[in-house]
Amino acid sequence: MFERLCVFCGSSTGRIEAYQEAARATGAALAQRGIELVYGGGRNGLMGILADAALEVGGRVTGVMPGFLIKKEIGHTGVTELIVVASMHERKSRMAGMADGFIALPGGFGTFEEFFEVVTWAQLRLHAKPCGVLNVAGFYDPLLALLDHACAEGLIHPEHRDLVVASSDLDELLEKMSRVRSPGVDKV
Repeated sequence: MFERLCVFCGSSTGRIEAYQEAARATGAALAQRGIELVYGGGRNGLMGILADAALEVGGRVTGVMPGFLIKKEIGHTGVTELIVVASMHERKSRMAGMADGFIALPGGFGTFEEFFEVVTWAQLRLHAKPCGVLNVAGFYDPLLALLDHACAEGLIHPEHRDLVVASSDLDELLEKMSRVRSPGVDKV
């Protein structure tokens, strides 16, 4: 199904334990399936929990982080491979190029920005990789409602809305992602 998945998530742990549990379960589940984790390379927050969980069960974990963040000592030096790049733009490009698909766990501005950039690239047909949201404890309910609203208002084409799949269950999300086909609809 997937050889490598890129997971975007918070560098903080969040307010509720469910976010941490989901990061832990996702990291372990990907590793157990033989799927390499590609992520932002952080050791803090949900990012660190995700990476550590994959490593604990023998998974391969590749982090991609700009040098200026490494200097702030937030890079995870225990991952299988830590790729140091020059900028945030290069980070996103490298992660996107390495991955077969993308998952967003709970996170903040960085998570949203990274996820929506790859969704936009799919909309523009720059790639045909699936984009999924793990909707932990309803975290993404407001965002998914906003996407539906934008679609209803004619600002997102229905086929483009379908580029973002979601589930509260990782197995179901991976199944949905495996069925995603990039639309043949031009952005007009």
